[in-house]
Amino acid sequence: MTEVDLEDISARLTGRFGADAEGWLAGVPALAARLAARWDFVLGELFDSGASSVVLRCRWSDGTPAVLKLSPDGALLTKQLEMLRVFAPSGRVPAVLAADADAGAMVLEEIRPGTAAEDLPPSTLPVRWGELLTALHAVAPPADWPWSLRGRFEESFDRIGRRITEPAIAARIGPGTWQRAIERCETLLDTQADVVLLHGDLHPGNVLDGAARGLIAIDPKACVGDPCFDAVDYVVGGAGREGVEARCHVVANACGLDGDRLYAWSRVIAPMFAIAHLTYGGLEQALDELLTLSR
Repeated sequence: MTEVDLEDISARLTGRFGADAEGWLAGVPALAARLAARWDFVLGELFDSGASSVVLRCRWSDGTPAVLKLSPDGALLTKQLEMLRVFAPSGRVPAVLAADADAGAMVLEEIRPGTAAEDLPPSTLPVRWGELLTALHAVAPPADWPWSLRGRFEESFDRIGRRITEPAIAARIGPGTWQRAIERCETLLDTQADVVLLHGDLHPGNVLDGAARGLIAIDPKACVGDPCFDAVDYVVGGAGREGVEARCHVVANACGLDGDRLYAWSRVIAPMFAIAHLTYGGLEQALDELLTLSR
């Protein structure tokens, strides 16, 4: 890893885990070398890493392209492993090739060509998204699965809701808008009927082109709930483009979902998307549509 790479990763990891992450990061090269010797793979370059891990390309002993994922949070990695393994029968998540939760490490197959869904031809996505949902939702939820969509929203509203007092956000999103989203969410959660095992974080950046295998979902946050939820991020991404309502109609038809419920879910998460636009920048017309949807 280059010095610039380390600085960028360090900033993200310390933001998530605190100052102790710097000491852990200093030990990553040695840890990766030990795992390469133990599991017989060849290390490659730094791969696209998230806020909770360091990811390196590698090549398995039989030539299989793979990725090594390392995290200072062993419990989080154990949870990720469990979620990948529960969805494995679908064939629509990366295969786990090796894992050591105590070391905070796992090796996954690398998805090829791996183009993110957000960079694929838009006209092809609705049908392919429907095929992905069909495969994922066909996996029966384990009887004792501990994570629910209700719990996921409780955490999200608590975590993101702390930000609505920030001046730039408060100027556009008031407490009334946030409370309205919570109430809409409760209504939808209280009327869930046909619940499935959801990916739980199925936005276009978490979906990759697996060529003949179809779309492949990465980084699941598997929970049980309304099947519409796994399409809502894709739908709300239509803000400022063809429009959320128009995309909702197309996606609901392609995925075999209740269009009214899908649109209702889009109104729940619209203020969350608006906060992201206010934080990271985005099309003003998209922000305006999201704020209108939130009212």
